[in-house]
Amino acid sequence: MSSSTLETFHYDNETVRKFGIATILWGLIGFIVGLTIALKLIWPDFLGFIPELSYGRLRPLHTNAVIFAFAGNAIFYGVYYSLPRLCKTPMWSRKLSDIHFWGWQAIIVSAVLTLPFGINTSKEYAELEWPIDIAITIIWVIFGINMIMTIMKRREKHLYVAIWFYIATFVTVAVLHVVNSFEMPATFLKSYPVYAGVQDALVQWWYGHNAVAFFLTTPFLGIMYYFIPKAANRPIFSYRLSIVHFWSLIFIYIWAGPHHLLYTALPGWAQALGTVFSLMLIAPSWGGMLNGLLTLRGAWDKVREDPVLKFLVVGVTAYGMVTFEGPMLSIANVNAIAHYSDYIIGHVHNGALLWNGGLTFAMLYYITPRIYKTKLYSVKLANVHFWFATMGAVFYVIPMYWGGITQSLMWKEFTSEGLLQYPNFLETVTQIMPMYGLRAIGGTLFIIGAIFGSYNLFKTARQGSFEADEVDEAQPIIDPAAGHKESWHRRLEGRPLQLTALTLVVILIGGIIEYVPTALVKSNVPTIASVKPYTPLEIEGRDIYIAEGCNNCHSQMIRPFRSETERYGEYSKAGEFVYDHPFLWGSKRTGPDLHRIGGKYPDSWHVRHMYDPTSTSPGSIMPAYPWMFTDEMDIESIPARINALRTVGVPYAEGYEDLAIRDLEAQAEQITRGLHENGFGEIDGIEITSDKQIIAIIAYMQRLGVDIKGNVNPWEDLPSSDRIRANFTPQQEDE
Repeated sequence: MSSSTLETFHYDNETVRKFGIATILWGLIGFIVGLTIALKLIWPDFLGFIPELSYGRLRPLHTNAVIFAFAGNAIFYGVYYSLPRLCKTPMWSRKLSDIHFWGWQAIIVSAVLTLPFGINTSKEYAELEWPIDIAITIIWVIFGINMIMTIMKRREKHLYVAIWFYIATFVTVAVLHVVNSFEMPATFLKSYPVYAGVQDALVQWWYGHNAVAFFLTTPFLGIMYYFIPKAANRPIFSYRLSIVHFWSLIFIYIWAGPHHLLYTALPGWAQALGTVFSLMLIAPSWGGMLNGLLTLRGAWDKVREDPVLKFLVVGVTAYGMVTFEGPMLSIANVNAIAHYSDYIIGHVHNGALLWNGGLTFAMLYYITPRIYKTKLYSVKLANVHFWFATMGAVFYVIPMYWGGITQSLMWKEFTSEGLLQYPNFLETVTQIMPMYGLRAIGGTLFIIGAIFGSYNLFKTARQGSFEADEVDEAQPIIDPAAGHKESWHRRLEGRPLQLTALTLVVILIGGIIEYVPTALVKSNVPTIASVKPYTPLEIEGRDIYIAEGCNNCHSQMIRPFRSETERYGEYSKAGEFVYDHPFLWGSKRTGPDLHRIGGKYPDSWHVRHMYDPTSTSPGSIMPAYPWMFTDEMDIESIPARINALRTVGVPYAEGYEDLAIRDLEAQAEQITRGLHENGFGEIDGIEITSDKQIIAIIAYMQRLGVDIKGNVNPWEDLPSSDRIRANFTPQQEDE
């Protein structure tokens, strides 16, 4: 080849460096927030006097920080480094790269400025409110345009396997985010999803499971396919296996979301589909793992010496463990034990710490010396980081596995007389407290390792000379269609738009088949005549419950197990949730289920419980909420919220928003008067008045489950009860 046919171009290392720095900084912040909430489960009063640092508000901040700030920046770090080199061209637009970087950081900052202040949708991995959702969509599209246009102007005819996974990530995350973010704004920072109850649960876990699949898995698989061959200096083990791995993975994964909802009120056919496709996931997942590990055949001696390969190998091995465990947890009998327990926390962090963390640190150690034209400052320190990270993950994951199984078996144990062995839920919490301590130790070890790694990378950068524009050269594509006869897939690899379109079709099939019948066929969600919409005060209480993150520790879904019906009451029915925007079934029980708590305790009990949980439950690790006794309700926005809920289908009569505040005040006054009459007009010198948040929380708690329990509905005796009932449209069908 004549040198005159080569074209010279420059890679943009400046964008790569910025995403790398952001990955490190946000990672450290996310890890520290995670350790903070772990400590709060051991010492509930730790930072308990600051509402913005309460467990319920920090927990979604932690998940968003590690998923979208740490892993998200790591994905872009890997893509902006590998994609231009695979395409032999710089990114299409440096301006779009800059907008993408700063826009993504602004989104992360917006999460920091909203989640600790209780601005929260409650939907796992999608907690950010509607203006931020719009910003995410815009920035994601900008990233996608830049990526697709870079691929279109490539100098390599065929797209390497890593690029397939990058394309699948862009397409699927866009679809997931947009569909799950259909919401009706009520105010600037408050919205309600258009879906309710069962439909909302299905869409959320279709999103939630596939956010893990297509944000924390497929882009990292692309990273694996690029960096393992590069670090080992060997070609990928099997091209054919990579084809099977890619298409089977993206087709099957999208169906698996319902396995998060086994034994719930979700229709049985949807649960069965989720289980079947989850079990099928073992094959493509392990195919990818083996393709990565077998690439190292004959190069294992390098693993002993190279910290990059160490992190890659442990990361891919953890991916194999987690993707075997996930399908096993989708089997109904196994799920019955593991779901709602700490086992799932261990399962998730096994992947997060070692798979995502391992590949991220491998990238950082591989890329940093190259863009700074130097060697790694200290291989020994990188190895120290590796062992701290690995042992930290072990100390985190194993106690959660052990504690989760212990916890679940205690929930289900009966005496020989047929009574619950541990009727007090708190007994199942105090039993596993040592495991929480070990988890905190594991998290601390992981953070220490990350600090060592950050220092090592900083010193590497200091000793090197940054190359902002890296020169390369390649021959242009003269005729992409020219050449000998190729297989169908080889031809598809030369047609990125067709590959993108086919990817979109493949991932839409499962989602459409699962959701459409649930949304359109009435028999999937039979209604119950006695179930009525929430009153204005209950709406305010529910929104406070969401803002404080109570759903992070409490479920509202009683499964049809003898142990659960004995402990909580009648199992939950699909028709009970038709007015729940959003659904609050929960995914973890650090505290007991609350779906039948209405009428179980007097209002005064809830006052004491929220002010000082140990006064009603000695040894409780629930945080106190003293600010609820001084913070006022957001009464002014109630009409707007009523209007938004009516727009998404809750049958409030036209014009009811004009009466809503009056009804809220009447119900609040009734609860407050009852507290005063029973000697609970104040607590610790704080007078309880009808405009405080605690009154709304009491109203919501006392409503839960009463519609089918036969209890008196708490708003039946209001002076305006006839008017309230007149503003609801009755159900037309009975279950």
